[in-house]
Amino acid sequence: MVNGLLFVCHANLCRSPMAEFTARRLLAGRPVSVSSAGTDALEGLAMHPYAAAIAAETGEDPAAFRTRRLAAEHLTGAVLVLTATRRQRSMCTALAPAALHHTFTLRQFGRLAATVEPTTDAADDPLAAAVAAAGIARGRLQPVPADDDDLRDPVGGTPADFRRCAEEIGRSLRPLATLIAAAG
Repeated sequence: MVNGLLFVCHANLCRSPMAEFTARRLLAGRPVSVSSAGTDALEGLAMHPYAAAIAAETGEDPAAFRTRRLAAEHLTGAVLVLTATRRQRSMCTALAPAALHHTFTLRQFGRLAATVEPTTDAADDPLAAAVAAAGIARGRLQPVPADDDDLRDPVGGTPADFRRCAEEIGRSLRPLATLIAAAG
């Protein structure tokens, strides 16, 4: 399995675990490993209960999930790093400058991946091919307002706030899943 996709948020309690579980469902059967971490996470906590309820809808049991604090080796070992916010993207690239070219916000990457034509000639490493294509698109597309790249933190909100966040995660991940599925 390809050492693959890392999601990063603040505490690794809500957004990044929901993204991790959603990506596993969308990429099931594909050679991509998926994990998550938090820039300011306390090690070993359970997922937020509202996030866990949403994660359970993927068919996996979130009970064993435990938070993990982001380390440089997580970033350098990943093929693609997707962060919840621009601030976390900056923290990732400061912690591991080598991760610069494969680190995006989740919403940014989804937007870029949606502009890329799927290809069938990337079967060896479809995730790396998607990263390369998104990198090229990043250089040719007009920037969007900065807030369009951030995924709102649902902590302190209602179950409906968590649901909206999860829906945005799903929308942002579908173009990546399409690229990977087309590659093989």
